[in-house]
Amino acid sequence: MPGHTLEVVSDSGEGAQRCAQIFGTVSAKMGNGIWTVEIIPAEIQPPPRHPTSASGNRVRIGTGAVTNWGDAADLIVAFNEQALLQRFRLGALADDAIILIEDMWATHADPQIRNAWDDAMEELGGRSFRFINVPMEEQCLTIVDNARLGKNMFALGLLTCIYGRDLDLVRDAIAQGFLKKAKSALQTNLDLFELGHRWAEQHIDFRIAVPAVKPDRAMVAMNGNQAIALGSIAAGMELCAMYPITPATSASHYLSDVFEKFGGIVHQAEDEIAAIGVALGSSFAGKVAFTITSGPGLALKTEFIALAIMTETPLVLVDVQRGGPSTGLPTKVEQSDLLAALYGQPGDAPHVVMAPATMEECFLCMTTARRIAEALRTVVIVLSDANLASGVQRFPRPEPSEHWLAQPLDLAPVRDGLRPYDWDPQRGVSPRIVPGQPGGMFTATGLSHDEASHVGYTPDVHERGCQMRSRKLALFQQMLEPPAVNGDPTGDLLVVGWGSTLGAIEEAVERARQEGLSVSSLHLRFLSPLEPGLKEIFQRFGKVMTIEINYSDDPTDPFFTSENRRRGQLCWLLRAHTLVDVDCWTRVPGEPLRPGQILQAIRESMPQGGSR
Repeated sequence: MPGHTLEVVSDSGEGAQRCAQIFGTVSAKMGNGIWTVEIIPAEIQPPPRHPTSASGNRVRIGTGAVTNWGDAADLIVAFNEQALLQRFRLGALADDAIILIEDMWATHADPQIRNAWDDAMEELGGRSFRFINVPMEEQCLTIVDNARLGKNMFALGLLTCIYGRDLDLVRDAIAQGFLKKAKSALQTNLDLFELGHRWAEQHIDFRIAVPAVKPDRAMVAMNGNQAIALGSIAAGMELCAMYPITPATSASHYLSDVFEKFGGIVHQAEDEIAAIGVALGSSFAGKVAFTITSGPGLALKTEFIALAIMTETPLVLVDVQRGGPSTGLPTKVEQSDLLAALYGQPGDAPHVVMAPATMEECFLCMTTARRIAEALRTVVIVLSDANLASGVQRFPRPEPSEHWLAQPLDLAPVRDGLRPYDWDPQRGVSPRIVPGQPGGMFTATGLSHDEASHVGYTPDVHERGCQMRSRKLALFQQMLEPPAVNGDPTGDLLVVGWGSTLGAIEEAVERARQEGLSVSSLHLRFLSPLEPGLKEIFQRFGKVMTIEINYSDDPTDPFFTSENRRRGQLCWLLRAHTLVDVDCWTRVPGEPLRPGQILQAIRESMPQGGSR
C-alpha cells in the first residue's frame, strides 16, 4: 500500500485534531485514500505539557484505498516535547521519522521546562529521527496575541507545503469551520495558515509526494458516527433517543443538525434507561426508532432490550464500544462488549448482533439493521467502536436504493380472529399490530404470554414462546451467505476477525503471504446468528486464530491452563458454535491494532511445519 503516515500532536485544546482533520479531508478530495484516527486524552482538560495530555490525530494517506492507520508515523508535528514523548513511548514513530517540533521550550525562562526538554531529547536521541525545530510560537505571535490559538493553522500550512496539498481546497476547508463566526476570525486563521505555508517554503528542504488518482465515481469522506447517522436517515428512521456518552455522542450531534430536515427527531433523555424506553415506546407506537450508546449504557439498557425481545417490538441499538469494564477508557478503542451484546439480557433472549468493519459498512448496516428488526420483530444490536466512530475514511458515495427501506406497516383493520402473537410456525414471526389500528387492541406485557398476549405461566405457553423467538433467528441464519475467505480457501492458518480490525488484518495477511506463509483471513459481520458454513471453512485450515481488541490470558503464563485460560470473546463464541479448537491473539492497548503487530502474531502462530 503506497502511502505515508503523519501525526499532529499537542496539548488538549490547541487544535491539533482540527489541523489533521482538515489535512485528511483535503487529501481525500484530491483523490488520495485516507484513514484518520483521533488521539484523545482520557481527561476533558488534562494538565498541559504532560505525556498523558497528548491530543491530536494520525492521518494515513495513500494512492489507493487506505483501510487502517498503519504501523508508525513517518512524520510528526509536535507542539511540545512531552506530547512527542508520549507518542514515542507508545511506539507510534518510525525509526527514521521526521519530527517538526516547536523549539521555544529549549530556551524557556522556566528551568523546569528547559530540564524537561533536555530529558526528553535525551530519551529520544537513540533513534535516527530527523529533528526540525520550528518557531511556531514566535511566528504566530506576529499575528495573534495568544499563539495557543494559532499554532494549528500554522502547522496546517507546514503540512500543506510539504505534501503539496491544494491551497484553495485547504482555504475552503478552513472557511467551513468559521461559517458562524466573525469574518475577522476567519481571516486571522487564513493568515496563520499562509504564514505556515510561507515558512515551510523558505525553511524546509524536502517535499513528500503521495500521488492521487482521480476516482471514476463520486466519493465521500466521513467518520463512522457520521456514517451511522446518515445511514439512519437513509433507512427511514424517525427517532433517535439517546443520552450523551463517549464515543457515541457525536452521531447524535450530527443528527441534531440534519435529522429534522428528513422528518426525524433527536430526543436527549435524562439517562440511558429513559433513552431506550423512549425508543421502545416509539417503536411500539409504529415509529422507526433507534438508540445509540456505549458499553456502560448498554449495561443499563439490558432490561428494556429483553422487554423488546419479549414483546417482539422492532428496535435498533447502536453500541459504539470503548475500553472497559465500568467507566473504563472512555476515549479508547476496544471490542469487549461482544458477549454482553449477545448474552447480557436476562433469560433466553435471542436477537441479532451485527458489526460493521468500515465507515461505508457503518452507513449500510443501519439500513440492513432496520429491515431485519422490522422483518423479524426483534432487536438488532450494531457493534461499532471508537476506531470507527472518530476515524475518517473515503468510500464511494452511496447510491440511493429502495432496498434501504423496510416494508411499510400494514395499518388496515385487523382481520377477525388474528391475535398479536399468532406465530407463523414456519418462520416464527408474528403480525405487527400498532396502537390505534382498528380491531387490534391488546395488552403488551413483558410477562410470559400466549398468542393473544394473555399472561400465561404454563409450561407449554412458555416453551412455545421461547421456541418461536428462537426459530425466526434460525431461519434468518439460513438466509445468510457463508463468509468469504480472503486468500486461499485452504492453508496452514486462518485468521478470523470482526469489526474495525478488518483493514489491519487483511494488510498483515497480505504481507505474510508475500513472505511465503500459508495464511488466509475471514471477517464476520453477523455475530448473532453467526454466518453459515464456519465449521466447514475452519476444517480446511491447520489452525484457526481470532484477532481481537479484547483481553485474553497469555497461554505461556504459568498461572493459566487450558481449563482456566480466558480467551478472546469471538474465540469463545466460535469454539462453542463449531467445536473447533480455535485459538486467539488479542491485545487491549486502547488504540487500533497495527498491521505489523498482527504480522508478527501470524509469524509466531504458524503451525509447526507450516509452509513458507
